[in-house]
Amino acid sequence: MKVGIIGSGGREHAICENLKKSNQIEKIFCFPGNAGTSEIAQNVDININNFEDLKNFILTKKLDLIVVGPEKPLVEGLVDFLNKFNIKVFGPNQIASQLEGSKIFTKQICKKYNIPTANFGIFKNISDASSFLKTVNFPIVIKADNLASGKGVYICENLEESLIAVEEIFNGKFGETKNLLIEEFLEGEEMSFFTVHDGKTFQSFGTAQDHKRVLEGDKGKNTGGMGAYSPSRLICKELEKKIIKKIIEPTLKGLSDLGTEYLGFLYTGLMIVKNEPYLIEYNVRMGDPECQTILPKLKTDLYVIFQACCNNNLSQIKIEWLNKKSLCVVICSKGYPEKIKKNVEINNLNKINLNKNNYIFHAGTKFQNQKIYAVGGRVLNFVSLSNSFAEARKNIQDNISSLNWTGGFYRKDIGYKVIKQ
Repeated sequence: MKVGIIGSGGREHAICENLKKSNQIEKIFCFPGNAGTSEIAQNVDININNFEDLKNFILTKKLDLIVVGPEKPLVEGLVDFLNKFNIKVFGPNQIASQLEGSKIFTKQICKKYNIPTANFGIFKNISDASSFLKTVNFPIVIKADNLASGKGVYICENLEESLIAVEEIFNGKFGETKNLLIEEFLEGEEMSFFTVHDGKTFQSFGTAQDHKRVLEGDKGKNTGGMGAYSPSRLICKELEKKIIKKIIEPTLKGLSDLGTEYLGFLYTGLMIVKNEPYLIEYNVRMGDPECQTILPKLKTDLYVIFQACCNNNLSQIKIEWLNKKSLCVVICSKGYPEKIKKNVEINNLNKINLNKNNYIFHAGTKFQNQKIYAVGGRVLNFVSLSNSFAEARKNIQDNISSLNWTGGFYRKDIGYKVIKQ
């Protein structure tokens, strides 16, 4: 079988790495991929926003399955487009993808189906939002309605910060948006809960704790994710049942009432308040870096899972996992999440001797003239599986020390909530 992976980040490298273990796969293509995927797949230099070019390549090469990694092509309808040509795709259709594409769409489903979430208001201009903010208690949460690569959320401690957030959103920092949300701040602990869906049924697909803020101690600006660990320290059978019954099942009912179903990964971002789950947001794909943290623990053939979903028979598959702790640390280019310097050489990767259960997944990298360069904000993902989070983090820090790359930085406290100092 021939498989195509859409995307170029650490998530897509982790998917490629996992798929290469399948004895059913003959060849993997990655659109456009990165320096890491080039070692295990054929990178194809096609703009993933050009649906026509993607379709022509897929049909010409007779690919058997397409897996869409990032959110933008999902929200813009790539799955629907490829399905018209009888191309098998793992990923949700355009309507279902609005769970991530529009936070207002999701909030309206929450309201209609009594899904627990933060109280919210929708605002269409700077003036109305600013007037409202002068009446609220802080902290408060402000969100861009549209896709923002995980960065369009502000937790504001005072009026000044909130007014800056409103102006940045409406002035196009995250692209054109007609609306923003202002939400109450929920006091609790975040958790990422993953499920995999075949349009009819679903199964749990792991939990994780992301670290969004750029600085240690969860300080500084929001990022796409500086690291993660899995499983979440909060998860238990009782909480899992609540998440499914109170949040996921009503959401699927909402989509069904709109005449659509859900096929693909679903990332449920939660705030756990006194052991009760509240929905923060949905992502319609695996998280990044949560994917890099979770997939190395998977024992079941990932290709078999993808095929079962596309054939609507996921219930016939038993998904099995390694009983390990997993931790991921992201190395970023200096300056991230603001302005970075691109095309900085990473020259010591080949000197790192990775032991079993240790991985390096590439994100913003390219391979050129026999050298590897950093070309994005988040550059490399160091992952380790172990019997303890502390040992996993030590393994990662040893490997990062071997890299000795002066062009980047990372958080040294990933997993601090589960690692006693």
